[in-house]
Amino acid sequence: MRKALLAAAAVAAMSAAVPALAQTSEITIGITTTTTGPGAALGIPERNALEFVPKEIGGVPLKVIVLDDGGDPTTATTNARRFVTESKADIIMGSALTPPTIAVSNVANEAGIPHFGLAPFPVTPERMKWSVVMPQPVPIMGKVLYEHMKAHNIKTVGYIGYSDSYGDLWFNDLKNQAVPMGISIVDEERFARPDTSVTGQVLKLVAANPDAILVGASGTAAALPQSELRERGYQGLIYQTHGAASMDFIRIAGKAAEGVIMASGPVMSPETQPDSALTKAPGLALDQAYEAKYGPNSRSQFAGHSYDAFEILKRIIPVALKTAKPGTPEFREAIRQALLSEKDLAASQGVYNFTEKDRSGLDDRARIILTVKDGKYVPAQ
Repeated sequence: MRKALLAAAAVAAMSAAVPALAQTSEITIGITTTTTGPGAALGIPERNALEFVPKEIGGVPLKVIVLDDGGDPTTATTNARRFVTESKADIIMGSALTPPTIAVSNVANEAGIPHFGLAPFPVTPERMKWSVVMPQPVPIMGKVLYEHMKAHNIKTVGYIGYSDSYGDLWFNDLKNQAVPMGISIVDEERFARPDTSVTGQVLKLVAANPDAILVGASGTAAALPQSELRERGYQGLIYQTHGAASMDFIRIAGKAAEGVIMASGPVMSPETQPDSALTKAPGLALDQAYEAKYGPNSRSQFAGHSYDAFEILKRIIPVALKTAKPGTPEFREAIRQALLSEKDLAASQGVYNFTEKDRSGLDDRARIILTVKDGKYVPAQ
């Protein structure tokens, strides 16, 4: 009898331990971003926003590993491979810049791991299965800028942008959308992210004298052509992409930032959104937490990208946990499927509805247009 009681007690103890073991399993998330180098103004807010994301979802703790890639695609590739081989990551995020994000996407798709890109990048067929893009796609953000140009009777435009894939994305979009709207491109100039001067390019743009100039750059480097154009006497409208939407841009450009027209995600101004906007509550939550820690007006477009990835995970991880356990290929596939099945994933930067072919899942709710007045961002007219 005593042996039977002991055996029963052992079975009961083992049964009680099963839920406890399930509760202590971890979901591993590897994040490579750019916290040093020319892209640090983008990557640092992405890293900072991780302080305000959940520590567990669906009762399962999150193990978040963050590595710096310095904006280098080779380093980003190395980081991504470490997440795959050493960390056995369930999810990968990154990077803050377009070239390293492409590199991370390639690794994630080779390994079959869900990847949240934190910079705009082209999702080619070979990257389409496992990667989604958190920032607003260039065509959505470009359209609002070109519509503003059209409304303000802009007939000619000059372009200055990065000599890399981000610069290409914007120049190609300018050709594809603005030109059919009757806007002519009169000059195209490029510069490298680490450049400290764009005087030669700016002089050519000023000589061309377009009605407006679009700057296809991001972070603090976007302020370089902005400042030089004003210093060289250019008086026309200057347009900036959502890659420049941060207080650092105003800090670096100073008075030259006044009057800029900038595409942005709604996270930069949730207070001006109607209460019915699904982006308002998450935008306010992030901005209030971020500015409480990092100071007034420290909010950032880029903080929203990493924050929103976790807003989405709050919805899809519980769905995936119903069919698979973390650390398995089945769980990674369940995450991928949940990204497709769950709809209206509201976050600070937009409302996401991913499909097999639409890997950004965003619509016009993901954009606003801003200007700078008296050193502050305000809605543009």
